[in-house]
Amino acid sequence: MAAASAWLEKALTVDFDHPEILFAMKCEAWWLDSMQKAQAKTDLFDIGEAYLHQWKLFNAFLSTCTDTWERVVLAYKQFAFSKALASYEQLLQDGEANDPEISFRIGRCQKGIGNYEQALKHLEAATRINKDDPAILAELADLYGLINEPRASKALFREAFFLNPQRIDLEMLESDVMGRLEARTRENNRNGHEVVEWIPIFAEVSGVFSVKRELKPIEVSKLKNSIYELESELNNDGSRRAVLVPRLINKYFWLTDHLISVKEEKPKIDEILLKIKLLDPTIYKLYVA
Repeated sequence: MAAASAWLEKALTVDFDHPEILFAMKCEAWWLDSMQKAQAKTDLFDIGEAYLHQWKLFNAFLSTCTDTWERVVLAYKQFAFSKALASYEQLLQDGEANDPEISFRIGRCQKGIGNYEQALKHLEAATRINKDDPAILAELADLYGLINEPRASKALFREAFFLNPQRIDLEMLESDVMGRLEARTRENNRNGHEVVEWIPIFAEVSGVFSVKRELKPIEVSKLKNSIYELESELNNDGSRRAVLVPRLINKYFWLTDHLISVKEEKPKIDEILLKIKLLDPTIYKLYVA
C-alpha cells in the first residue's frame, strides 16, 4: 500500500486532474480505513476472513462510483486476496494441512489472484475430503468455468445448488455463466436471499444445467423424503414461502429427470409437472416448452 501511495503522489505531479488517478486515490483512501479493521484481528483465520469481507464491501463501494478503471480494481483485488491468502497459508504451516475449510479458502484466494493451477489443487483437495459441501463444490465449479471446462462446471454447479443454495456465496463467483444466471434471475424480480434459490430454476429452464447424472437408490429415497418435508412445511407455514417454492421446484426438476431416466409411466411424471405448474405457472411453461 505504501508503494501505491508513492506512485499516486508521483502521478499527481504529472497530471493532478487525471480521472483514473483520482479514482485510484479514492480507492486507496477506502482501503486504508479497511486495512485497519482487518489488522485489528489477532487470529489468522479471522484476518483472512476480514480481508475477503472487505473485498465484498469494496465491490459495493464501486457500485456507487460513477466511473471505474479496471486495472485499478484488479490491483486492489490482488491486494485483498493476497493478504487473505497469506493468513490462510500460515495456518497450513501451523498444522492445518488436512482441514478442508483452509484448503477451500486457499483455493478461493488463488482463484481470486488468477493462479488457477494452485486453486484447482486446493479446491479438489477440499472436495475429496468434504464432497457434499455446496460452498466448496460451487467454488470448484466456478474455477472450471474460468479454465474453460464447461461440462464439469455445469455439473458441479447443479450439484451445489441442489444440496443447499444458501451455502453458496454468489459474491465470490466469477465465471461468465454464473454472472449471466444471476443477472437473469434478478431481471425476473428475484432479489435478496431469494436470488440464490432461483438461480438453479432459471439455469434449468434455460438449458444451462444440461449435464446431469443418474441418482442412486438411496439418493432417490432422500429426495422424496426431502420433497415431502418441504411440501409439509409449505402447507403448514407460509412464512418461508419465498425460499421454499424455488427449492421445492428444483427438487421436482431432479425427480422428473429421474423418472424420465428410468422410463417411469407418464401419469407419474405428469403428477410432478402439475405440482410445478401449481407453484409457478410461468416456470412450468418454460420448463415444458
